[in-house]
Amino acid sequence: MRNEKSTEEVARGIRARVFEHTIRNNGGYLSQACSAAEQLAFLYNEALNLGPSTMPLVPPPFAGVPSAANPGYRTGAGYNGPFDAVHDRLFIAPAHYALVAYACLIEVGRMAPEGLEMFNRDGSSVEMIGAEHSPGMEVHNGTLGIGLSTAAGLAWGRRRLGHTGRVCVFMSDGEVQEGQTWEAVQAAAHHGIDNLWALMDVNRQQCDGAMDDVMTVGDVATKFRDFGAVVAECDAHDLPALRAAAATPHPGRPLIVLAHSRPTQGMESLMSRFPRLHYVRFKSEEERARMNAEIAAELGVAPVPLETQ
Repeated sequence: MRNEKSTEEVARGIRARVFEHTIRNNGGYLSQACSAAEQLAFLYNEALNLGPSTMPLVPPPFAGVPSAANPGYRTGAGYNGPFDAVHDRLFIAPAHYALVAYACLIEVGRMAPEGLEMFNRDGSSVEMIGAEHSPGMEVHNGTLGIGLSTAAGLAWGRRRLGHTGRVCVFMSDGEVQEGQTWEAVQAAAHHGIDNLWALMDVNRQQCDGAMDDVMTVGDVATKFRDFGAVVAECDAHDLPALRAAAATPHPGRPLIVLAHSRPTQGMESLMSRFPRLHYVRFKSEEERARMNAEIAAELGVAPVPLETQ
């Protein structure tokens, strides 16, 4: 399934939509839209073989956890298409990228814009930290580091069943500070799980600031290779480079694409808050108004109309 928009248009739409939401709500995961817009646009618009969404355009309310008493329970992964043998499956491992993922779903026509109005409201499935019932989410990945393991298990099972569809994981580089990530790569290499690949947003940022200020991780590419993966590196904002990296052959081993990104790409005004970029909440109405005008100009869109106090 391919969208009518170009991948470049989808990426621009993601940034503009997350910007508008952040300004209106005085807070949001804005830097993740800066770093990951091209990556998610590339996955949904080009790289993955996803079938039509099986879910309603307007996300239904949270209907409870899976149980014998809730036989109609469905995960939000239906927004990525059907669970069948030929289509790919996508895991969004950093659940705090949910706002960016929802914006992408809207840009590629898998979710209605009205769905974003339900963001983080009581009883809504459109959660701030994506859960397994949230649009686009296969499983709950609120604990960083479990996404690659879960995807590796699914990929192993799909291969045994003879499925031709691949399994992709969108990750963030903060996950390399989790031991489970390395166990997953090592296991996938040992078992020859080559229908698995990951696209990692290497923005060098995490909740408490810059990665190197919290825990230095060293040469991640060499480490992944030592653990058995095939590694490709590229500029996350260069779509031809992304395409080339994702096409890297990796017979008998998983592929890890390290997409080096900038957490202020397209919104350089955010550098005034560096390195505290994980969640942007404006400190005053004056800062909010200034950021509204400056970032809108950078994105080439109109400032977000704000209610007068």
